[in-house]
Amino acid sequence: MNITDSPSGLRSRYKNRNPPAPPPKAQATPPHSDVSHTPSIKQMVKEAHSHQASDIHIRVGQVPRFRIRGEMVVAKTCPKVTPEIFEAYLDEILSPAQRQTFAETKELDTALYYPGFLRCRVNCFDSLSGGAIVLRLISLDIPSIDQLELPPVLKDIVSKNQGLILVTGPTGSGKSTTLAAMIRHLNETAHKHIVTIEDPIEFVHRSHKCLISQREVGLHTHEFHHALRAVLREDPDIILIGEMRDRITVNTALQAAQTGHLVLGTLHTRNAINAVNRLLNLYTPEEQPVMRIQIVESLVAIIAQLLLPTTDKKRTAVHDILINTPAMQDYLLKGDEDEAFRLMETNTTEGMQVMNQALYAQLLTGKITIEEALKASTDPHQLERQIRTGGTDAGASAREWMMR
Repeated sequence: MNITDSPSGLRSRYKNRNPPAPPPKAQATPPHSDVSHTPSIKQMVKEAHSHQASDIHIRVGQVPRFRIRGEMVVAKTCPKVTPEIFEAYLDEILSPAQRQTFAETKELDTALYYPGFLRCRVNCFDSLSGGAIVLRLISLDIPSIDQLELPPVLKDIVSKNQGLILVTGPTGSGKSTTLAAMIRHLNETAHKHIVTIEDPIEFVHRSHKCLISQREVGLHTHEFHHALRAVLREDPDIILIGEMRDRITVNTALQAAQTGHLVLGTLHTRNAINAVNRLLNLYTPEEQPVMRIQIVESLVAIIAQLLLPTTDKKRTAVHDILINTPAMQDYLLKGDEDEAFRLMETNTTEGMQVMNQALYAQLLTGKITIEEALKASTDPHQLERQIRTGGTDAGASAREWMMR
């Protein structure tokens, strides 16, 4: 028998070999989106801010997205949100009472404050794919009218003693920022009492020349309409009531405007003249003639705003501006919208303008592209005609683009 076949030989042949490793036990592989390795809301806010994002969108089953210059961009450092991650996010940003409210109502508005950094307006809601959170990033520094390059006439408008001022535009058009800049102007130039009713508070104003009282629905008042009813007993000079959402809000705003207060509110309309019709549509046809008189007689101005991406990768606001002069009031009372529009177009000495004039002015400076201008225009054909007949170098460049 060969030595290698003997028992001792076999031991000799295998003694320096490692025994085969046992097969690994089956283990659950942790998911990629493990909660412990997921960026917190605060970390996400910091990243979004570094990219100059305006909003963060979080939703179960999706990778979070940032809105940057109006576009939705996937956050590369964040994993897909699982139900477990979403619950962790809710625990991070909501109190137990808010968690309970969200569970009962399926939606919630609140705000986050990061001292020395920024604030976030927060909306939580339920959707087909699961829970969702949207955060609007709000700077702690309130910009001025000049810093935002808003029309100077806004300083005159907000300095009126009484009446109704409407700032209108689609969601995300910067209405809140424009209102904050107007409040800042008052705070620097007038000695007034300003009361804001917000849901939630966005920009935080410190009292300087003005005394500013900010009330948040859910924190400082249980109901928006309760705060509205109480505001006239709080000795205000200026009242900011946010969105003109229903008849009660409009009626209260008109009552305040007619009794010596200046009232600021917002609507979701793309142009100034449509704002009056939007308010009237809250009433029955029988009520509208009387309400038209009340609205038009109370009105100070309507500022319709759009926010456009600029050629230097920022954003800028463009405006329709209606000033309620005696001639304008006459047209609005008659419901003559064509004449009201023509007056806005021609009476620029009062500070009025139509959107195409604002777009053309920005186009001539090279601040926006012609594609963005035409996309934003409510009458692109008229804007094209204005570009073709313009007499400046920028106008010539735009005409060359049109002729391609």
